Amino acid sequence: MSEEGQRRPGATAAAVGAPRGLGSRTDKQGRQMIGAEAVVASLEAEGVDLVFGYPGGQAIKIYDALYDSTQITHVLARHEQGAVHEADGYARATGNVGVVVVTSGPGATNTVTGIATAYMDSVPLVVITGQVPRGVIGTDSFQESDIVGITMPVVKHSYLLQSTDELTRTFREAFHIAKTGRPGPVLIDVPSDLASETMVFEYPDDVSLPSYKPTYRGNAKQVRQAVERIKRAERPVLYVGGGVVSSGASEELVHLAEIMRIPVVTTLMGKGAFPASHPLNLGPVGMHGSKYANLAMTESDLIIAAGARFSDRVTGKLSEFAPHADVIHIDIDPAEIGKVREVQVPIVGDLKGVLASIAASLEKAGARPATDEWMERIAAWRTRYPFYHPGVGDNPDEIVPEMVMRKLSALLDPRKSIVVTEVGQHQMWAAQSIDRETPRSFLSSGGLGTMGFGFPAAIGAAIGCPDKQVVCVAGDGSFQMNSQEMATAAVHGVPVKVLIMDNRCLGMVHQWQRLFYRERYSNTLLDDTPDFVKLADAYGWEGERIERPEELDAALSRMLAAEGPYLLDVAISRDQNVYPMVAPGRALDDVIGAIDVAVGAVRTDVPESDGGKGGAR
Repeated sequence: MSEEGQRRPGATAAAVGAPRGLGSRTDKQGRQMIGAEAVVASLEAEGVDLVFGYPGGQAIKIYDALYDSTQITHVLARHEQGAVHEADGYARATGNVGVVVVTSGPGATNTVTGIATAYMDSVPLVVITGQVPRGVIGTDSFQESDIVGITMPVVKHSYLLQSTDELTRTFREAFHIAKTGRPGPVLIDVPSDLASETMVFEYPDDVSLPSYKPTYRGNAKQVRQAVERIKRAERPVLYVGGGVVSSGASEELVHLAEIMRIPVVTTLMGKGAFPASHPLNLGPVGMHGSKYANLAMTESDLIIAAGARFSDRVTGKLSEFAPHADVIHIDIDPAEIGKVREVQVPIVGDLKGVLASIAASLEKAGARPATDEWMERIAAWRTRYPFYHPGVGDNPDEIVPEMVMRKLSALLDPRKSIVVTEVGQHQMWAAQSIDRETPRSFLSSGGLGTMGFGFPAAIGAAIGCPDKQVVCVAGDGSFQMNSQEMATAAVHGVPVKVLIMDNRCLGMVHQWQRLFYRERYSNTLLDDTPDFVKLADAYGWEGERIERPEELDAALSRMLAAEGPYLLDVAISRDQNVYPMVAPGRALDDVIGAIDVAVGAVRTDVPESDGGKGGAR
């Protein structure tokens, strides 16, 4: 590792991501130190062994203190947004709080997109920003920005430190808030003069926040009501979101689904919460979900929403969403319940405990599934409307995106790999076709849809889980948003793999322009710059480009076998569209481009602007 990546003299690349013991809350108790040293000691007391960041003038004292830490490894990003996404990917993959340290002004404002991304997807982060001295705050001094005010809508909580007396308590509270209840990002703004003040380090063991008391145990009466409705339901569906992953409730989810034989649909954030190989898993639902999953939601008489928030990308036209269904909504955040869809049984609580209570009550009551006819209907839909059929309109000379994803899925050990996506068409192809068996093995920006998230997040995931193969599925547009982080991976020896689905356009917007805007391709066509293989070489990566289907198998194998970071540039046609699709403003069961094997395995209801040829692309 070069000097820029050093934690202290003698640090090595192997140190990055190496497991460390938790810090002691007593080893520095009562010692006199300056505020910057107390910041580092507070991180150590929280058991932090890894931070991501980028230094600057108002954070220089914190960085000077970090230099002496024997516990904390610092990963130097090449952009503050990249640092936050790396911490985010680390947090999603490990379940730990991701930590970021940056400077004031532009350093702080560069974190906003990353913070908003984490906020929308309920990811626990603590972001520490340097600030100008307290005496000049509000005077437009050099590199000053009101980062607390700027980020107010996209943080779970924020602090502007005013005194060293509150420093350690603030850090204790920040970590507690970030990881409890509905997780989320917390920001701590540290004025540089405070970082120089002498103080006595006393780190608290307890947190006292009378106004913050997340509800973990579901109301017993509401749980009983849920049990009664599940017992009576003939067409139930478990609608599963990222809350199941956050709460560690996958086993409880599987148990409930199995004892009552309830089919499961998943959001983008919920992918991996229910094993892909399980026969009850219907996979993704919504705008680019399968037609059979969307039909199941539409015809359901009971939706059990577990840690999901009825996003517009799931519901389609809300007034026509699941018209026959009552709703049981379980979420630790009371603000989500009833926000979008009327709920018959609201349960505020932690999913792990609530799902276990519901299942135990059903078993105690001797409840039996009443879903045989329902499962037969779904099985018929599933057979008729598959996600993909190898003979549908494919040019034998072109690489088919769905086939790339399926071949990649087959090569990855689902329990020893993590797939991270950028945002766009490739994200949907990956969600549809890459199988995941465990939670925290599929990472993607769901709520904000942040182009530039996936690649740095993959670096963070790879550092946090060095025993797992990490592959980032990217588009050529998204990858260029944060391609400078290739240096971060190279310098820190992170063996992340990047597979670019390269159509030299902004694929998803291009698809909408093709289908709904009369092929008026306004500023979505990208030229042939850069040469991604040369870019990989410039950063010390291995890389190659393929353009023909027969090259795919060997190239995927070379990518996954490479010891270091590797970029595989896969050329695909601009005319490739993500299907099936629910058009904007249409009902969930109004699906275009679904394959119907009953009429000859062709895509149906394809708009004239897509050729009107049953999916010939």
